Parts: sequence; structure tokens; C-alpha cells
Amino acid sequence: MIGTPTHCPYCALQCGMILSAAPDASPAAPPVEVTPRDDVPANQGGLCRKGWTAAELLTVPDRLTAPLTRKSRDAPLEPCTWDEALDRVAGELRGLRDAHGPDAVAVFGGGGLTNEKAYTLGKFARVALRTSQIDYNGRFCMSSAAAAAGRAFGLDRGLPGPVTDLAASGAVLLAGGNTAETMPPFMRHLTAMRDAGGALIVVDPRRTATARQADLHLQPLPGTDLALANGLLHLALAEGMADDAYIAARTTGFDMVRTAVNSYWPDRVERITGVPVPLMREAVGLLAGADRAHVLTARGAEQHAGGTDTVTAFINLALALGLPGRAGSGYGCLTGQGNGQGGREHGQKADQLPGYRRIDDPAARAHVARVWGVEPDSLPGPGRSAHELLSALGAPSGPRALLLFGSNPVVSSPDAAAVEERLAALDLLVVADFVPSETAARADVVLPSAQWAEESGTMTNLEGRVLRRNRAIAPPGGVRTDLWILAELARRLDAPGQWPDDPETVFAELRRASAGGAADYSGITYGRIEREGGVFWPCPAPDHPGTPRPFLDRFATPDGRARFVPVGHRGPDEDVDADYPVYLTTGRVLAQYQSGAQTRRVPALAEAEPGPFVELHPDLAGRLEIGDGDAVRIRSRRGAALATARITEAIRPDTVFMPFHWAGEGRANLLTNPALDPVSRMPEFKVCAVRLEPAPRPAAVSVF
Repeated sequence: MIGTPTHCPYCALQCGMILSAAPDASPAAPPVEVTPRDDVPANQGGLCRKGWTAAELLTVPDRLTAPLTRKSRDAPLEPCTWDEALDRVAGELRGLRDAHGPDAVAVFGGGGLTNEKAYTLGKFARVALRTSQIDYNGRFCMSSAAAAAGRAFGLDRGLPGPVTDLAASGAVLLAGGNTAETMPPFMRHLTAMRDAGGALIVVDPRRTATARQADLHLQPLPGTDLALANGLLHLALAEGMADDAYIAARTTGFDMVRTAVNSYWPDRVERITGVPVPLMREAVGLLAGADRAHVLTARGAEQHAGGTDTVTAFINLALALGLPGRAGSGYGCLTGQGNGQGGREHGQKADQLPGYRRIDDPAARAHVARVWGVEPDSLPGPGRSAHELLSALGAPSGPRALLLFGSNPVVSSPDAAAVEERLAALDLLVVADFVPSETAARADVVLPSAQWAEESGTMTNLEGRVLRRNRAIAPPGGVRTDLWILAELARRLDAPGQWPDDPETVFAELRRASAGGAADYSGITYGRIEREGGVFWPCPAPDHPGTPRPFLDRFATPDGRARFVPVGHRGPDEDVDADYPVYLTTGRVLAQYQSGAQTRRVPALAEAEPGPFVELHPDLAGRLEIGDGDAVRIRSRRGAALATARITEAIRPDTVFMPFHWAGEGRANLLTNPALDPVSRMPEFKVCAVRLEPAPRPAAVSVF
């Protein structure tokens, strides 16, 4: 194999690619060129346009190559040495901690960090800073699905088996996912399924690129997915499609759920959701009639104040049909960010320690403390969840300093204007990034960090397969890795224990910390990952084969049975009214990714999708006298955003859609509702009430 085998820096599919030296040696040209790998099952030789252009991230014009500091909040950021930057950060952190206690300092991570960096970040917060105030942007990704899977199966792990299982499925129901745009190579597995006679059912308020390829599209009102799932289960039970033998042998709690869905008769569900009864009946028939079937959820079903219960309703449907725990069938969640799975397994999350251990479990604390060389009582307890943490910054009882790695909350957080205000109230904001993101631009200290092709590490993809990311080139001279930055800060803070910055050494410690936990990586090594093309966790010993399908024999609950959990529809936290008569839903588009800090800097991607837009139905556009291409101001109870109108029949007449990739006045998250799911603490990104009006000037909004 010529070149360096590695994986794409974007989504959780983690497509395989080869990086080889580029023939053009000019300074502005990417130093490597990308070739897709055909030995990686997830993409099988395919890449999306983001993957093909990933090398261009390495030479973006505004790449950070030296630390930056500002002398005062109003002063500009200026270059400094690494010693100056790190000494300032450590000194101010120590001073704030001594004056106000450990929780005066907070840490915020990202779902794109390698396992090694996510692990070290959690260790750094709890050992070097002794703060409980750590969470990460993965809380905004699939936390509701993780919570629902945890209480149903006793374990949360993305897909129920290898992604290639989907090609042999007889039916797949995808609720709230637009994989044709968010992870295009994933579609080849669904296409193979359809070519073999299987059926794809898509649940989405929009007729997305994925819905257009579906055999059946259910188009519910935003915020009504739970009612739809309960209605589908009602039909399955009423028409004798439930797998009674499976329910008796492998589950518990069914009687309570059967009673709960009695009230979700078809006509009532049609009135709630807008989905016609014949389409619901067809969907259930396709799932129940298949020898193998999958129910999958994604952000559209999960990013709600009732997202955990919504996912639970779809899990109940899958359980009633006898899918989870059978080879080639099951319930799964489509993880979004590149390491969204591994990123929450090893300590970034406010309530967890490495190995998916609960931080309030005495045995878990004792085990991890031994690995870290500290006393269990020295470890803090659970902290605030992501949005609660961001909302507390600078408040009298909240953190006064924030260290941020791999996230851009000024664009990605709900009620983004309020988050900006909280960041401005801090005594110290430190951001590690490779470009001056919108959040980095507000920092007191900016630390330039290495990119994906400039460092090694592991990622855990949406299948639960641990993969190797290999360094192909050296970072620019003034750039350091996040592991090095954390190790240097730990040394300056006199943190106990060892703080290696070599990824393989860190992974060896992660293996020991995860041993015996739900996400046990102890039998996985760098060499084994390379030999086997990735290893599925849990893998508790070097001779263990890994676990591609974790529930074949039993679920990870005390009695080995999956749990039915009764849930009920309650609608969105914020409904429409006379002042805000239209529903807004948000999401991604093909050419951009997450907060756009990476993709907006790639010329081909910026040209393909240059700025913010709002999709609205021709009927709604006609009533508002808005034409295609007009500037539109969208207002919610939290703020206003500016976008260009796109008139399309692919959206419901009572709903508009905005992507969330842009900054400035085009931020969709200036509008979104921060109402939180009571279990997962997921904000309600996917539905809020807005009104639209023609803007008084052209939509010349900032894309940065």
C-alpha cells in the first residue's frame, strides 16, 4: 500500500483513505492527495466531496501556526511563544482555582477528538484541575439515543452490527436521518439492500435527498415522531405482527407498553402527525414482513426536549417486531461526529469515567483512580451537562474560566447569542484549534493544534469499530498536538500521575482504565487494529475476537433481557402561535459540516454551498410574498437570523428548514430553543416557533 492509510476527518462513518505526497509542492497546495480505500467496509472505495477535499484543510490561508494572546479583553490577539501562552494559562487557572475552588474552571471538548485526546481531556479536568465542570459537544449529537439505548439494552453502541449488515436487510426504517447528504457513502449499503428487494422507509418532515430515494416517505409534523412510533407499534399489535415468542423470551415490560399504546389508534396519530394511516400501515407491514429489518434513528428524531422518549418509542417498535439481538437485524443510532461514539466512552461527558463507567459509582472511581495514581476521593462528582455548563459561564456560581478543545459553540450551541454573552463574561477563555473559529476569535489565549493528518490516534466509528488514524505529515513548526498541550499544562499545574503525549502510550493507559467497563478496550492494541482493519468493542482480552454484534446472546441488563419502557407524546416544548406561526427545523447539507469552521474554508465546498438559506413551501412563500432568492429574516423568541429564501415543495407548508453551518447573522442557532431533555440533557434543536418576513436589504451575510 503506497502512502499512509488513515480515515476521513469528518463524520462517524470514518471512511478509509490513503494520503500520499502531492505532486504540486507549492506552499499553497495541499501537501498530500487523497485516494479512497476499498478495504474499509464502511465506504468500500467511496468518498463524499468533503472527503475528497479533506487535504485542503491542511493549507487553509488562515491556519494558526503560533500561540496568540491578548493583553486585555478589548486588545487584539497577538503572537507569543508557547512558554508565554502556557505559563499564562496555568498561572491564571491556578489563581482562579485557589480563589474560587476547582469548579471555577471548566473544560469543553468535542466529538471529533481522538479517543486518546478525549480520554486525556477527561483525566486532565478531574486530576490536574479537580473540576467537575467538563462536558462536550457530543451532548448535542446523539445523547438522547445513548440514554434510550442504555435504559432499553443496558448499553449504548451505535449500530447493532457492522454497517454491511444493512445490505442484507429486508427493510430499514430511518427516522430523522438524511444520510444521502450527511454521510453519502453510507447510502451504498441502503442501495444494495434495495437492489436486492429490500425497502427503505424514511421519516422526515422534509423530502430530503434520502427521502427521494426511499420506497416510502412518512412526513410528520416536527416534534411528533414519538406519536408516530407509538402509532406504528399500535398497528403492529392490532394487526398481529408482533413477535410474541421473542417478546416472551428476550424482553420485559411489554404489558405496560401495550397498554400505553392503546390510545395511539391510527386516526388519532394521523391527526397529531399528519401522516396518512395507509402509509403508517404500509411501513409496519414492510418491517414486519422482512426476514431481517432495522430501525435506525438520527438527529431529527433525537434532538428534542423529549428525544430520549422518542428514541425509546422506536426501540419499543423494534423490540415488538423481534429485531434487537438478532444477527442482521436490530435498532441502531447513526452517530454524527467523527468520534461521537468513542468521544463519550472515555471521560469527556460530565457523568462518566473511561470505559463508559458512571462517575458516581464507587467501584468505577476506585478502578480509574488506581490507573491515574490518585485517591478515589480526590475525583470530583458529576458536573453540568453541555448547555447547562455553557449557560453558567461567568455567572456568580458558575465557572470563571473555560478551556475548549475541538468545538465552536458560538455557532453550534442553541440560543447562540446567549452563549456569546456567557463567554464574554469569563475571566479567561482558552481555545485550542487549527483555525480562528468564531469561538477562538473571542478567546484570551489561542493554542494552535495539529490536524487529523498531522497526528496519530484512534477513532471509534458508528459501528463501534476502533480504527487507526495515522500521521502522514508533520504539523507546521509552531503547531503542537492537543496531547502535548495538555501534558505541558498538567506539568505546570503540578498534576499527579503520568502525562504522556505519545498517542500509543496514552492508548495503553486508556486500555487499563477501560478494563472491565462496558466499553472495554483492554484487548485492543494499535498493532491489532492495523492487522484486523479495526476491532469492535467490547474486547476484554488480547485473544478476544471483539464484539461486532453485542446482543446476540443477552442484553447488557442485569437479567439479560431488553426493557420495554412506556412513553407518551407531549409535543414540542415551544408550539406555534399567532406571533410565531411557523415551525423551524434545522440540519446539515451535503457540502458543509457541523459549525462550518472546516468546510467553509475549502473553496470547492464554499462554492457549492456559499451561505445560509431557508427552505419554505410555495404556499407559505406566497402568503408572505417572498420569492426564490429573496432575503428573509427569521425570528424566534430568542433572536433573529438572516438567510436567502429557497422555495421548494420538499418541505411541509407549516415548516421551514435552515442549515446550521454558518456564522454571523446567518446562524440558525440564534433561533433554536435551549429546552433540555430531562434524561439526556439534549437541547431541542429540531423544532421551535418562528415567523418570517422579507428582509429590508440583500442577504449579504457573513459566512465566517
